[in-house]
Amino acid sequence: MTTARTATPSTARAINDRLALNLLLEQGPLTATELRDLTGLSRPTVADLLDRLQRTGLVAVVGERGEQRRGPNARLYALVASRAHIAAFDVREGGVSLVVADLAGRSLATAEVPVEASVDPSVEVPVEASGEGAADAGVADRIVRTLLETARGAGVEQLHTIAVGAPGLVDPATGRLHSTGKLPGWHAELLTALRELPGTDVILENEVNLAGRAEYRVGAARDRDTFVLMWLGHSVGAAVILDGRLRRGFSGGTGEICFLPVPGTVGLPSADSCEGGFHGLVGSAAICALARSHGLSADPAGDASAAEAAVRTALAAGAAGEAFLDELAERIALGAAALCVVLDPGCVVLGGEIGRAGGAELAGRVERRLAGFSPLRTEVRAGTAGGGAVLAGAVLTAGDAVRRDLFGEP
Repeated sequence: MTTARTATPSTARAINDRLALNLLLEQGPLTATELRDLTGLSRPTVADLLDRLQRTGLVAVVGERGEQRRGPNARLYALVASRAHIAAFDVREGGVSLVVADLAGRSLATAEVPVEASVDPSVEVPVEASGEGAADAGVADRIVRTLLETARGAGVEQLHTIAVGAPGLVDPATGRLHSTGKLPGWHAELLTALRELPGTDVILENEVNLAGRAEYRVGAARDRDTFVLMWLGHSVGAAVILDGRLRRGFSGGTGEICFLPVPGTVGLPSADSCEGGFHGLVGSAAICALARSHGLSADPAGDASAAEAAVRTALAAGAAGEAFLDELAERIALGAAALCVVLDPGCVVLGGEIGRAGGAELAGRVERRLAGFSPLRTEVRAGTAGGGAVLAGAVLTAGDAVRRDLFGEP
């Protein structure tokens, strides 16, 4: 016989508190009457929870509203966004972008820290002579100093949580970062330095997964519980969200589609190189080479900004850019088709520098070509979270963690 369980008074209070706090977070200041209407709770219950949340410092009276009522004005209650502060990092090979934000996710200050390679990669230098370990630690210390100075400049002395987006595999079991390519040593040193900050939790996540969260929460996939984000930048990756949950896989490698074997490459990928995989078709260097083959100007440097410029040039060129865009769309559709026949996400979002540059025009071309590759109906959308999608996802991730702690969310 199963015994029915009911919520204890303390559990019921915690649930009601979380409900009210999330409404104040999403909708801004509310009166007690508005909270009653939105929650369906009784007048005494709402009065009790507002009193309790004010004592904890999570809610405060911020004004009055009386234009639609008789008698005394109604008090306006708001979440105390300064109750905790967070930071978010977008870590790239050439430096980091960071933002300091409050509990509501509002940006208070930002900073960029460029990092130049201190050793010429074409020159072989013995490790003991190069001092690379000390240089990496120095870079990490400089970035952490910039973070703390940026926070203090915004009046923030303590960071509750820092979310870091970085390229590579993040092991779901250990939280350790494993590189799938040649990444600078200061990446690992930075994580170590951040984790040594007293009283601060650090969350590490693959940068494309964070961009996927941003598209899901505030971007092009807000109406979708299942979709795939294809990140098209210097290289290519994917974030997979199924039934509202980010999927990482056994080793954190879900979405490493740069290693996907596809037709049209000069060889096959290997365990330590994605050059023969999908990366060889739609990485930034490949896109720049494709543009030049179609008579369009493209910087031989072949980095993500050069590829982005090549796509924008093709779009502005009208008929002269059609052939390039068609071939690029076909290349992207090859990788998208492989994802779709396995996952059937129903929606693919194109993000990264290339997805942003191509916009709805490139997305439409990919959708039409994809329809010829796969019998599964799939909508292709341009990402709308913008160039700061990784940072936006990191802010959301850090904010979620803080609220789980302060709001008692499961």
